[in-house]
Formats: sequence, structure tokens, C-alpha cells
Amino acid sequence: MRFRTLAASLVLGVATLAPAAPALAQQAAAARVAIDTQYFTLPNGLRVVMSKDNIAPTVTVGVYYGIGFRIEPRERTGFAHLFEHLMFQGSANAPKGVFDSTITNSGGVNNGSTRFDFTNYFEIVPSNALERILWLEGDRMARPVINDEVLKNQQGVVGNEVKVNVLNQPYSTWPWIDLPMLANTNWYNSHNFYGDLTEIEAATVEDAKQFFDAFYRPSNAVLVIAGDIDYAATRAMVQKYFGAIPKKDAVKLPDISEPRQTEEKVKSRVDALAPKPGYAAGYHVPARGTPEWYAMGLIDQILVQGEDSRLYRKLVQESGITGDISGGINALLGNMYNYNGPMLWSFSLVHDATHKPEDVTKAVDEVIEALRTTKVGAEELARARTKVRSQLYSQIDGGGRVGLIDLLAVHALFDNDPSRVNQIEAGFAQVTPELIQKTAQEYLRPTNRSIYTIVPGAAAKAAVATPNSGAN
Repeated sequence: MRFRTLAASLVLGVATLAPAAPALAQQAAAARVAIDTQYFTLPNGLRVVMSKDNIAPTVTVGVYYGIGFRIEPRERTGFAHLFEHLMFQGSANAPKGVFDSTITNSGGVNNGSTRFDFTNYFEIVPSNALERILWLEGDRMARPVINDEVLKNQQGVVGNEVKVNVLNQPYSTWPWIDLPMLANTNWYNSHNFYGDLTEIEAATVEDAKQFFDAFYRPSNAVLVIAGDIDYAATRAMVQKYFGAIPKKDAVKLPDISEPRQTEEKVKSRVDALAPKPGYAAGYHVPARGTPEWYAMGLIDQILVQGEDSRLYRKLVQESGITGDISGGINALLGNMYNYNGPMLWSFSLVHDATHKPEDVTKAVDEVIEALRTTKVGAEELARARTKVRSQLYSQIDGGGRVGLIDLLAVHALFDNDPSRVNQIEAGFAQVTPELIQKTAQEYLRPTNRSIYTIVPGAAAKAAVATPNSGAN
């Protein structure tokens, strides 16, 4: 992920949210989130979401393209991420540096990232700078600078990022790349999306231009504008700066489906830089937006989110296997809302060498099987609902409206309906103990699980140097 820190900072207000309803009946009665939006599509296919609020005299603009590393070209691993960098190198009417200086001079910030199913760019600026930002994003969508100088420069940047941030770090690609590569069978879901250095370096200018033509088109994008705006004036600006971009056909996505997993997968590797053993497990989850998917979201809360979760209590408080555990649905590169394809619910931890991987698995199985065989109680289910609603509210009300535009953008991009954000709470409220148990029985079975462990280099060397005392 590319991150930039600008000299000026932006002070943003945070709205006060209503407390969680104390009773299940109140939770099920109606959704509390009510994001005001206007949604329309330009003739060239660009989907536009506008959302007005009075939190602060600022505006957040996001452009989401329907190209993540999941569908990048074969033999060009890491290309989606590389291209994200290229798009910051200037456009025909805004040469390199103009984008940043315009935002800096406005007192704003900007950023971008590449995820499983999208690449996004966003800016947070005072509301009086909105038109300048729309002009910049429109020019970048229509006329980015893609030449040999830009490509070589960013190949070097991304290559250095791979070496410094991944290859030379403890645990390296574990578990955020290693686990999906183990659990999935379809190449699109299971390749090294951060990129093989030889493939990144082999990319040509023609490759980059073809990639832009294939994926960076209005019909494969969503523009989100949220904050202190006037709907009519903003719509006119969008038409002015994006309406003339030529229309192209919608992108045809490859088959990214995964077969039902029927055997547990286990893999391990030695990490010379890792100070402690690592343990990660992943389970394929139900299709996004289904009742079972909502149930899986609550299962995540019950099992791994917070110190009251079952796995935390078992692995940290009771057994002392680890000092912490983290995980979730799409936890490694996003959240349970912002993806659109096969996904894992996963968790990971590091532990002392006195505990073996099979010790961790045994403790995990005790927790998982209890959920699969016994219905969750009303109090624990209510607590899980409260926790998931709290996380949702925190995302919507996060600094700079970045979480809000993310929710609106992905529901427009994947579902063509950003108003679905207002239905999320209702989906969780309708989950019953019976549905949780049914979902756990299917998706938390051992044959749907992949386990990836890390052996620390020092421990591996010691094992080789010290023969087994019981050997003859």
C-alpha cells in the first residue's frame, strides 16, 4: 500500500452516535444507520455517489476502480499494485507534483491502496477545494502520464518496497499472502499478489498502457463525494470534469470461484527473521451478503474479536499459549464489507516454542466444536451484535469520512446500490442462534480449514545442531 504524509493536516469533527439498542427486539425493528445519498450514473458508465453532512466544512473524494490484485494479468504478479503507484505520477494537464501541491496548499491529505477487488484513491480537503480535486481526478482518469521514465521510476519504488517491507521483515508474507495462497486453488485467488520482483521488473510501457485501457475506464469505476457539499452544484462539477471521458464497455471479469474445500491443508516454513513460532488458520466463508455471511460476521465477533471472545479466553487467558490473537473476515487486507469474491475468515498468533502447533490446534478445536455443537446463548449473541454495530459505527464515523466513502463505494461498485449500507444492521439483527450453529457446522469444519505455521530460524538451527536425545 502506498502512503504519503503531507505537510498540512486537516482537523475533522466526529459525529456523536446513538448508543446500541439494549434489546434484540429493538435491534431487529429497524436499522439505525441512515446515510443520506444521491446516486446516479453518467452516460459513459461512471457511477457517482454523493453524501451530504454537516460534520465539518470538509469534503472527502474517492475514486474506486474495479481492479484489484485478484485479477491482475498472469506472469505480471504485483502489477495492480505497481499501477496504483503509476497513477500518482501526473496527468496531461497536471504534471508530476501538481496533484500533491494542490492538495497540500489546500490543507488536505491524499492516499491510495490496492486490495483484492479494487484500487482506490482518495483526498480529504476543505469543501472550497472540491472543484480542484474533481478536476485533478478527472484528468487522471482520462489522461495519466505513462511513459518509460515513469514506469522505471515506479518499478524501482515498488521493488524497494517489496524488499524492505516484505522480504526483509520478520514473518514476511505470513499470513496475509501465505494463507490465501495455501487455502485457495484458483490462480486468481492464490498467487503472490504483492509481486514477484522479476515479473514487476519485466513490465513494459505497452503492458502498462494495456492495463490502463483494460481496467481504468469510467464503466469500471465509482466516484464518491461525501461531506459539506451542495448536491446540485456537485453534480454539475462531476458532469463537467468526468462527462466527456469516452465510454468503454464494462469489464468482463474472469472466473474467480473456488471449489468447496473438502480436506484440511497444512503448511509450514522456516523464517530466519522470526523470533517466535507463528500459527495462522483460515476458513472459506459464505458468499458476501447472504444470511450465512451475516451469521459468519457474528461468529467472528464471538470467536476472535475482543478480550471477551472465546478464542482469546482460551488461548490467552486460560492456556497462556499466546499473548494476543487477531483475525476476521478479510482481516488481512480490509474488512468484511469491502471485497467481492472468495474470502477467508482467519486468525493468527505468535507463541512460545514451548507450545507445539498441535497444541494450538487442539485448543482451537475445543472452542470451534463447542460452537458447532451447542447453540449460542441470547446474551452472547446480543453482545456480538453490539460489537459488530460498534465497529460499523466506528468505520462510518472515522476520521476524514474514509470509512464512510469506502462502504458507499464498494456497495456501488459490487452491488450497484450504495444504499445497502443502511441495511447492514438489519442483516445482523435477523441472525438466529440456529443460523449461527448451521453456519458453523458447514464453514468451521476442519476439512474447510487451512493452517500455516512459521518456524523461527533460530529454533530451526538449534533443532539441527542438537540431535534428538532419544535417537539410537
